[in-house]
Amino acid sequence: MSECPPVILSGFADECANQKTAVEQLAVFAALGLEYYSLRFIDLGSGVKNVMKLTDEEIAKLKQLNQQYGLRIATIGSPIGKVKLVDKEDGSHNTYIPFAKYLEEDVMRAIDLAHRFETKLVRGFSFYPPRGEDPKKHVQQAADQIAKIAERCAREGVVYGLEIEANLVGSSGYVLQELSERVNSPAMVTIFDGGNLSSQNLGPEQCFAEFKAMRSSVGWMHVKDYRIDPALKWEGFVDEERLKNFVPCDEGDSGHEMIFRDLKTVLPEKTAKMQSLGAPGYLVELEPHLKGGGQFGGFSGPDGMGVALRALCRLLDYVGIPYNLRDFGHVKQSR
Repeated sequence: MSECPPVILSGFADECANQKTAVEQLAVFAALGLEYYSLRFIDLGSGVKNVMKLTDEEIAKLKQLNQQYGLRIATIGSPIGKVKLVDKEDGSHNTYIPFAKYLEEDVMRAIDLAHRFETKLVRGFSFYPPRGEDPKKHVQQAADQIAKIAERCAREGVVYGLEIEANLVGSSGYVLQELSERVNSPAMVTIFDGGNLSSQNLGPEQCFAEFKAMRSSVGWMHVKDYRIDPALKWEGFVDEERLKNFVPCDEGDSGHEMIFRDLKTVLPEKTAKMQSLGAPGYLVELEPHLKGGGQFGGFSGPDGMGVALRALCRLLDYVGIPYNLRDFGHVKQSR
């Protein structure tokens, strides 16, 4: 068996910041020993903005701050694909945008941001089917649209990471794998997130089965965990009430120990694949939601992010997956 390479630790930096200011996000991540972060929401002096809304001046300022704090952007945490698949009133508050317009404007904006922040990875989603309808009926339309996104990404030299999440077409590992196979593009990988499954009332064995179903297409993973509340009946979609039960990754029902043990067996080939696509390696990204989560983000605070990172490191140590955090050598280099 090949020697197990280290995973690259990262996280959504907006989760760690009480005010979401750039300085707070970067200072907390540097203090935690991280060298990478994913960019989603940030305040660079003119209020909290999604990465898609940053001005040229704010982009330049953030790049300077990244150098100052010794941090690099791992992924553009875009909301691409979190819009309605069809123009149909269904009682939800999700937006519909004609896809041709969406492709030329929003998708190309996310790709441009990846270039400007010098990352190869753009996080995205698989579109909202009409609420109350079987998502499987909409797999082909979602795949057709994702294929066009992947085609643009391939042309521009970036990779589209399709995240598993409730309420979307790709709400299960089985469907995400099917989407990957239908799209069939080297510029698209999938993103596993155990907490996005256990919050659908799936237990550890089920979450592990979902991981195995999509394992061949997984390019990186998000780490959050959730403790199932038996009093909350699964109604077929995630609501805000059940998004209060997120816990560190060694305390929930997502089966992270089983998942990491299985990941270890394929980590050499996964790392090599992602490096061939221009990524620094196989990303394991914290998105813990320890103080609350929602449809478009979550919050852990600086203390919660520290708790989540230590839980992740304990679990990686336990299963024997290496990782790197900043040490005195990094400090000496920055003197």
